[in-house]
Amino acid sequence: MGRPGNIPWLWPDCIAIFAEMTSDLKALIGATAKAAGFDVMRVMRVDAFGIEPGERLAAFLRQGRHGEMDWLATRAEQRAHPTALWKEARSAIVLAKNYGPSSDPLQLLADKGRGVVSAYAQGRDYHDVVKSGLKQVARALADAASADVKVFVDTAPLMEKPLAQAAGLGWQGKHTNLVSQEFGSWLFLGVILTTADLPPDAPEVDHCGTCRKCLDACPTGAFIAPYQLDARRCIAYLTIEHKGHIDEAFRAGIGNRVFGCDDCLAVCPWNKFAQAARDQRLTSKADLASIALAELLALDDATFRAKFAGTPVKRTGRDRVVRNALIAAGNSIDPGLLPGVTALLADASPLVRAMAVWAARQLCDASAFAALAEKFADGETDPHVKREWARGDDA
Repeated sequence: MGRPGNIPWLWPDCIAIFAEMTSDLKALIGATAKAAGFDVMRVMRVDAFGIEPGERLAAFLRQGRHGEMDWLATRAEQRAHPTALWKEARSAIVLAKNYGPSSDPLQLLADKGRGVVSAYAQGRDYHDVVKSGLKQVARALADAASADVKVFVDTAPLMEKPLAQAAGLGWQGKHTNLVSQEFGSWLFLGVILTTADLPPDAPEVDHCGTCRKCLDACPTGAFIAPYQLDARRCIAYLTIEHKGHIDEAFRAGIGNRVFGCDDCLAVCPWNKFAQAARDQRLTSKADLASIALAELLALDDATFRAKFAGTPVKRTGRDRVVRNALIAAGNSIDPGLLPGVTALLADASPLVRAMAVWAARQLCDASAFAALAEKFADGETDPHVKREWARGDDA
């Protein structure tokens, strides 16, 4: 129909009615989001999303800082802007669930005989929990506005953190994660793109100031500068995403972290406003927060799957988790773990065998290690494992 230019006295009234309708729609979305278990919701217009996030991503990829995360590069052009993913999108609804731990997760690191699992992975897999809630909100929006909708968790080529900042939900801190004045560094994000035009919220500004606690807390020096992460040095990347052998330079820094790392998140001063997660599906489980290294070293595929069913840990697989547990065992300097370590020197996985050699070298005296080498090294065929044995000869 177009703008009624022949009756201009009606136009302001049309604008007011439209504004009231969209405001009511946004209120409906907010109420539905709360009922679906989200802790916060904000909206932005996708045409207000700048080019800077895409440029930062391109620089990150050019420098190879994504490591083995090839999926970041594969669809980089779509990640650069929401309309590159879906050109009809008009608004982005950014929703968040709080997964704040009930106590300081760094306290768990003191017990070197136990492997520590990152707070985000101690409950049910957030992909399932967040996506289920997103679908509820999207369905209500589609019904109320006759609008098209698409839901995204972090498996899609969409940059949730810059979108969340642009929508006013929080800001990307110097550790590159989202920080909220209400929830600190403990938020899971989800996004709904829609063809509906919704009133936007004001973007958030950076409140980090001169603080650099998160940068200084990193055990492996993964932050090359404020707001710049080299994932190849990050413990979360190394213990979760990295499929190969972990470089010896990072093993001591990993300590007893067997899945992820909370250090940079946990030291953020904004966590003083954080709250413990209210969604019981995402709360920390005592038997998953820290696990006896002896138990982790004894995992076969079946017991691994049973132990971590429904959690993010399961997606990483038994071999990588046992690889990480062997690094933790070596760092523990506890000879009581040696039987569990030596049992893995003949494991079917070279990833496991290599770290078993390294852990044994940390836990044995020279003569005991030489006896193990005599028994296992000559028959080894994998070059990475052979290299670990050779390092032992040189030590």
